[in-house]
Amino acid sequence: MGGDYGPEVTVPAALKALQQHKNLKLILVGNSEIINAKLAKIESKHKDRLEVVHASEQVMMDEPPAKALRMKKDSSMRVAINLVKNKVSQACVSAGNTGALMATARFVLKTFPGIDRPAIIASFPTSDDKKEVRMLDLGANVDTDANYLYQFAILASVMVSIVDNVKAPKVALLNIGSEEIKGNEQVKRAAQLLAENKYINYVGFVEGDQIFTGAVDVVVCDGFIGNSVLKSIEGMVKLIGYYAKKAFTKNVFTRLLAMTAYPLLKSLWRQLDPARHNGATFIGLQGIVIKSHGGANIASFVHAIEEAIIEVEKNVPQRIHDELNKVLFIR
Repeated sequence: MGGDYGPEVTVPAALKALQQHKNLKLILVGNSEIINAKLAKIESKHKDRLEVVHASEQVMMDEPPAKALRMKKDSSMRVAINLVKNKVSQACVSAGNTGALMATARFVLKTFPGIDRPAIIASFPTSDDKKEVRMLDLGANVDTDANYLYQFAILASVMVSIVDNVKAPKVALLNIGSEEIKGNEQVKRAAQLLAENKYINYVGFVEGDQIFTGAVDVVVCDGFIGNSVLKSIEGMVKLIGYYAKKAFTKNVFTRLLAMTAYPLLKSLWRQLDPARHNGATFIGLQGIVIKSHGGANIASFVHAIEEAIIEVEKNVPQRIHDELNKVLFIR
């Protein structure tokens, strides 16, 4: 029910995902009257793999997380996460209120032993066509200390080795310089902790302009910085699109040039399109919860569902749990 568009996006996206993934089954959680009315308007032969579970409440996008957790125990996100806890479903995907989703997921599913807080991790394209980079935390923890950054790095390293099949992922801390003397005390201390862990391939500091070079597999920072970087990326992609459109529609000659360059422009946009990278994981939880961008369109929300599919197929939470005992406490 959440996000900017609610069932207008999530329902058709669910049906499209079912069409593309023959072994997939989905549960739509929310106001059953609204959901069923939307389903009735869409023709699909895949509805037999779709179930609707009613939830009487909805968390608003601007609602305080504590209020949502305490007062709305029958909200669509709470019911959905309970389904994961009770092993009725294997993952939850939501475009709703990020803070409320995180607070609810943490309360219901709990974190792994040795992990204090979950973090938000997502993948981004790089200048190496064969690689993506995963970055965290993207907004779950505004205030962090060195131990949190250390835990985030370990979680991400294990996840990348499992999901992206990268042996010994290169892990870096985001900093204002690559020199050891740069940065605040929490980043310097986190670097020391990571350097002491023989199971983590810690490669040092990276600056903002190095995130997308493909030189590293994981970039770690606190949630304030990570979310700022994320929003800056989204804004820059929109700005590039605006200026490209403006330049190619300036006159008849630029329009002809745009027609000639269309295949190249389409390929470029396909690589940069934020929709292709929608679906951030709440890593550190004992269950799979995927956060979709609130403004996701149908195609973008399908990508968030597909991120959940990958993590289910690779049994990510259990495999992270199995690896943590030997990775987290070894220095």
